[in-house]
Amino acid sequence: MHGGQDGPAARLDLTYRCLVSCPSAAMLLPFKHVSGAAGTFLWRRLSWAACSELRARMPTRGWGERNRRLEDFSARLAAGPTLQHFLRNASPPQETHPQLAEEPEEPEPYLTSSILEEAGWKVYLETYGCQMNVNDTEIAWAVLQRSGYLRTHRLEEADVILLVTCSVREKAEQVIWNRLRHLTALKSKRLRSQAPLRIGILGCMAERLKEEILHKEKLVDIVAGPDAYRDLPRLLAVAKTGQQAANVLLSLDETYADILPVQTSPDATSAFVSIMRGCDNMCSYCIVPFTRGRERSRPLASILREVKVLSDQGVKEVTLLGQNVNSFRDTSEVQFRSAAAPGLSRGFSTIYKAKEGGLRFAHLLDQASRVDPEMRIRFTSPHPKDFPDEVLQLIQERHNICKQLHLPAQSGSSRILEAMRRGYTREAYLELIQHVRDSIPGVSLSSDFIAGFCGETEDDHQQTMSLLRQVRYNVGFFFAYSMRQKTRAYHRLQDDVPAEVKRRRLEELISVFREEATRANGAMVGRLQLVLVEGPSKRSAAELCGRNDGNIRVVFPDTEMEDGTDSGAVVRAQPGDYVLVKVTSASSQTLKGVLLRRTTLRESAAHR
Repeated sequence: MHGGQDGPAARLDLTYRCLVSCPSAAMLLPFKHVSGAAGTFLWRRLSWAACSELRARMPTRGWGERNRRLEDFSARLAAGPTLQHFLRNASPPQETHPQLAEEPEEPEPYLTSSILEEAGWKVYLETYGCQMNVNDTEIAWAVLQRSGYLRTHRLEEADVILLVTCSVREKAEQVIWNRLRHLTALKSKRLRSQAPLRIGILGCMAERLKEEILHKEKLVDIVAGPDAYRDLPRLLAVAKTGQQAANVLLSLDETYADILPVQTSPDATSAFVSIMRGCDNMCSYCIVPFTRGRERSRPLASILREVKVLSDQGVKEVTLLGQNVNSFRDTSEVQFRSAAAPGLSRGFSTIYKAKEGGLRFAHLLDQASRVDPEMRIRFTSPHPKDFPDEVLQLIQERHNICKQLHLPAQSGSSRILEAMRRGYTREAYLELIQHVRDSIPGVSLSSDFIAGFCGETEDDHQQTMSLLRQVRYNVGFFFAYSMRQKTRAYHRLQDDVPAEVKRRRLEELISVFREEATRANGAMVGRLQLVLVEGPSKRSAAELCGRNDGNIRVVFPDTEMEDGTDSGAVVRAQPGDYVLVKVTSASSQTLKGVLLRRTTLRESAAHR
């Protein structure tokens, strides 16, 4: 320890004063960011083994003794700097020292085993937003499960309530604020004989709002950004003393590669696998680079291990996840660090220089599809710029890679696309669409669109309408523009399209999409579709539902059928089965049909 202090007492003082702003394990942070003094400190996490050993040595004590310990801990915390001080001055670590990771972990003196030990505490998790948040929920639960927490799906049983949040639009954040007020009312009704209810905000909203969440009406006990889930046991230990706790530091390398997510639905037929985090595209409307940080990819080997585990568990479909999933670049293996960067789609550009080296998305897609020939592989969300021919060719050739691509357009106007910093024109986008359809016959396409972006005129809007008609997507996602602080649009552009105009344009886009999607899906009537059965239809217990290769919902009667996989026996479809369905009708969102027989991916591909 530098800075003129030495010994255990000095280390204790420095460590507990840094409680809220400490980064994750084995990272060094200049101490001047914490107290203004020179020198550094090392934050070590309390390992599960160390915690268990200490717990075994501790005698069982009553609530009076526990309260005295917590009061003492609270008094020590109160003597240090405030939470606002750390949030204002926190900054990412400037350098890492891998050799320090080999030192044996030991408990910090201010976090005794009795404080960390809360076996039987029940956690209730709620997820809002995109598929990445679903995966984040599974990672957070995996971390808490290791520390002895239990999961409950009943709100009234919970000791800890954690909301995994979205910050991409203002409406999404307002939903969370309303939910927090409801939960705070629940908190106030907690019986005095019970331990106090703790409430936490995780994910993108936690990263974006930080102090406001902690201090607005005192609704929240802990705040953890997307790169701080490993720190949840410590944050909750602090919260149990009556203090608020936060870790909102973004990381340049955190991918949770060593944490196997715990599936929130153990019987699900499909699962998400995160392959990368963050985004470097810096589209002018997008908050993601500011809430999830820079792009970094998981090592390929860790992804394949997770896919194999899911296959062994009976999962029949995996979706590879990332904010910009097809820019995947694994640089963990030295021999691939000098590999040339793949070219961008024709007519596309980026704001950053080409990134040399690493194993790319085509290699990952190839290897993931080989893990289990009877497991479907999808991926989302890609950027249109990152579709080299080798990716398109692989999708066409491999029978278990779904013939479905998400190509977010956002607008049909080149002028608006430039303002959005998307890196392409309308013409380049349409050329890519044609190339994709030539390369993958019968491909299903989906897209995202924003209505009422800054400066959008009626002519710009009409160009987007015409793009919808020209491309004829099977699936679409539409949103009215919501300006976000920190984005380039917030600093450089004006949100000058009135709210009522945004709503009208949004409704018109959705209307045109539905007309064209009905036509696109109608082309499947009379054809056979390979469907992965998910379970009973929500509208009728007499029907089953699933999704076809193009990710379109298919509904069909729950009747007996021929088992095409086992000498013609008569069976009923079960979740996880692949079945052939003959389509009899179509709408913009759903196909309906009759059940023919159970099959396999390989058998179905052989008869295409």
